[in-house]
Amino acid sequence: MQSIHTLLPNHETLLELEPEELAGIILEYLNSGGTKKRRMFSRSNLTSGAALRDYPHESESEIRYAFAEAWIWLENQGLVAPDPSQNGGWFFITRRGLKLENATGVEAYRKANLLPKELLHPTMVDKVWPLFLRGTYDTAVFQAFKEVEVTVRETGGYTKEDRDARLMEKAFHPDTGKLTDVNQTEDEKKATLALFTSAMGLYKNPPCHRNINFTAEEAVEAIIFANHLFKIVDSSTSASTTP
Repeated sequence: MQSIHTLLPNHETLLELEPEELAGIILEYLNSGGTKKRRMFSRSNLTSGAALRDYPHESESEIRYAFAEAWIWLENQGLVAPDPSQNGGWFFITRRGLKLENATGVEAYRKANLLPKELLHPTMVDKVWPLFLRGTYDTAVFQAFKEVEVTVRETGGYTKEDRDARLMEKAFHPDTGKLTDVNQTEDEKKATLALFTSAMGLYKNPPCHRNINFTAEEAVEAIIFANHLFKIVDSSTSASTTP
């Protein structure tokens, strides 16, 4: 088994890491035994002198607390759990923890959790979620708003020539739009039209022409917005005809 010092030799870097980032290193250390057979670990092993001996003595206290914070994150995420065969103080790597294996897996898991899958429309789960998981955030955002465009076109019965903001102007025109909610006030109808046309201009069209370089957090915000628009379209058939 590797030592944590081997995986992360610079103590200053260690202390700069967020708990979830350091947790990935710890999980990689725990998984480094080279076997999937369940092994037991004592949490105190991370805060003992043996685990800290290769780091500067004056930083041991800070490192000990950093390890404790990271361990709590592993527990809260269900990546390690108390061993039921022991009386206390011993843990095992859970099935989820074994699958993640290392810091890279933990980082991907953490970012995936930023996008709440259970809130997404099934189409978004099928077409957008895998792209987000792979870290292709620009493509995931583009695909999310493309799916909005496709469902507007199909729901309203428009042609392939109708696209982008022009499609939204037809579909949500306050007077003639096939997807316009007749129960809305005139101002609400105009606002809905502006919402959809602006979304196409800001999120779908720019990635076609240049690199946007969304962060994971920015991509989540954009995808949730697209998901909201998708659900508006989903409910628009009845709303456009109900008196």
